[in-house]
Amino acid sequence: MAVIESATVCGYPISIFFIVVNEFCERFSYYGMRAVLVLYFKYFLKWDDDFATTIYHTFVALCYLTPILGAIVADSWLGKFKTIIYLSIVYAVGQVIMAISAISDITDTNKDGTPDNMTFHIALSMVGLLLIALGTGGIKPCVAAFGGDQFEDHQEKQRSTFFSIFYLSINAGSLLSTIITPVLRAYECGAVKQQCYPLAFGVPAALMVVALIVFIVGSGMYTKTAPQGNIMVRVCKCIGFAIQNRFRHRSSQYPKREHWMDWWHVQYIGRFLLFPLLFFSYIVHQIILFTLLLQKLLIAQVKMVLKVLFLYIPLPMFWALFDQQGSRWTLQATTMNGDFGILTIQPDQMQTVNPILILVLVPIMDSIIYPLIAKCKLNFSPLKRMTVGMFLAALAFVAAALVQIQIDNTLPTFPSKTQSQAKFINMLNTSLTIKAGQNDLELLPFKVNQDSKCAFKVHFYVQFSDLKTKPEQGANAIRFLNGFEKLLNVTVGNELFESIVTNNIAVFGISDGVQTCTYQLTLGFGSSYTLIIPPSLTFGQECGGIESEMDISPNSIHMAWLIPQYFLITAGEVVFSVTGLEFSYSQAPSNMKSVLQAGWLLTVAVGNIIVLIVAEAATLEEQWAEYILFASLLVLVCIIFAIQAYFYTYIDPTAIEAQFTKREPDEKEKRKSIEMVKKDSVENHNEKRKASHSSSSSSDEETKQTRI
Repeated sequence: MAVIESATVCGYPISIFFIVVNEFCERFSYYGMRAVLVLYFKYFLKWDDDFATTIYHTFVALCYLTPILGAIVADSWLGKFKTIIYLSIVYAVGQVIMAISAISDITDTNKDGTPDNMTFHIALSMVGLLLIALGTGGIKPCVAAFGGDQFEDHQEKQRSTFFSIFYLSINAGSLLSTIITPVLRAYECGAVKQQCYPLAFGVPAALMVVALIVFIVGSGMYTKTAPQGNIMVRVCKCIGFAIQNRFRHRSSQYPKREHWMDWWHVQYIGRFLLFPLLFFSYIVHQIILFTLLLQKLLIAQVKMVLKVLFLYIPLPMFWALFDQQGSRWTLQATTMNGDFGILTIQPDQMQTVNPILILVLVPIMDSIIYPLIAKCKLNFSPLKRMTVGMFLAALAFVAAALVQIQIDNTLPTFPSKTQSQAKFINMLNTSLTIKAGQNDLELLPFKVNQDSKCAFKVHFYVQFSDLKTKPEQGANAIRFLNGFEKLLNVTVGNELFESIVTNNIAVFGISDGVQTCTYQLTLGFGSSYTLIIPPSLTFGQECGGIESEMDISPNSIHMAWLIPQYFLITAGEVVFSVTGLEFSYSQAPSNMKSVLQAGWLLTVAVGNIIVLIVAEAATLEEQWAEYILFASLLVLVCIIFAIQAYFYTYIDPTAIEAQFTKREPDEKEKRKSIEMVKKDSVENHNEKRKASHSSSSSSDEETKQTRI
């Protein structure tokens, strides 16, 4: 280990300030890019909602699978410092590629705002996302642990404070990025003015480059530990040996073992007991007995870990719902009214509600709710808290379904892919009969009552096609039917009229080349209008005779109705995730917390895989039905988890380890261990178990915050 005597500031190594700044910039980069990702898929790459959701959750799943690889590489070969450096370079390159992939002008040769070679942009995007997933996941388990390595044994208090600041920087980076990057996306840029995804991805890319530079600048001040082997590899080998030996000795002639992990002894104990017979050495014999004792300790530790990992089996369903804030819920917000008076909220900015509520709810839960429950003599054990958190997440999706039903009531019904539609506007002063198969349809005159044989000019239909979807992101679709005898020019401000207008009030200038007038129309949030110009159009300061017809009503459901579901899902996160981490680490040996960290991250990855499977496999046509499906699945899983929790027996890993080392745990170990003894009622058990409650030390960085 290379140890450098570094200067300190207020008792803290200077090196940790570089690590904190690095983490802030990296989290800003990740959450900023992720905030606008699903909208990039939908509006730039032109993917449908289901496919955009699938790719989004595939990416998130990869981000939570690669930490296992990063931890093994750091602990077994490169060490934490080199792993962070190398994978941060990969990370930064991926962010830069994502920013380049969003530049439509690269392949937009005819300057119509749409890339001519979409395959090129899709390929760049996928390469960029793959590199980002490898980079952010690979450094995830290394940065916090590397920061902890900078402190010496006598700096335990400073180390604890560092982890608090470290996770504060995570939440600060997440909160600021989810506010800023949607604003950057809303800017118009490029040869054809449109949403600026290159800027929305470019700023996170720049922040990742800054994070890398800051981390490298502090290189000479770091305490760097050499790789000492990865505990996850040892645990996997141990489990593999047990399974292999159990399969070899499956015959009934072999005695049964109390636990299937006990089969791990078969190969090694027999091998080691040969040595006393060969060497007749007392010293060698004692060494072998000590080695066997350590092996038994390892098996006991693995059993404790497996006991907790078994409880993890139902947990992915919670993350399947939770991570849809960035996909389904963001897409849901695109069909809602984001006008908050003094400002307009972008759909992807609604994700900021989650980190804001986390900062509010965590101290409320710790300082008010939990103490109040304790004073009421209620047994609100950790596993019960997690059950409540899962139930709150299910309620959040019920709330999302109720909001979706109200949204659907405001949406127009468009023909399906196998259907067609025809629209007739009768500008004659008499009724017309239209034959449709065996049916006769009467078409009454439109409000314009003068004869107009030139009502449908060919140039109009060449320019604009009929709408197939509701205008999104607050835009308004406006089209003109020219019934005037001359060709008219329509302008908005100083620009020629285009089909999409985003102003709340639009003032159109109409000119026949000689005379000019204006027409004002008040627009909604995501509406569509057809403006009919009759033959009797009169010119003046205002155009006379123009009729407006609302084809699609504006979004009437306000984004504020999303706040209840965000509140429920965040409350569920605080109760479920924070408690889950604390419980997990209290029930596992001190040297195997990284194994549980890997298992916890794996549940997040599996949860995202569940989403992409449902998004592709489910045949539900209504979005609200999908929300109810997810809520129902989580309630079912919640019941299963509650049954598991009922039969779970809390343990004290420190006391179990002391049985093998033949010593009592010292006071420091007692302070670090969180004793959580299950307290059940007399009706369910013949005896009461005394619950011992002790506060845990904050030295374990993983228990500080859930936004890892």
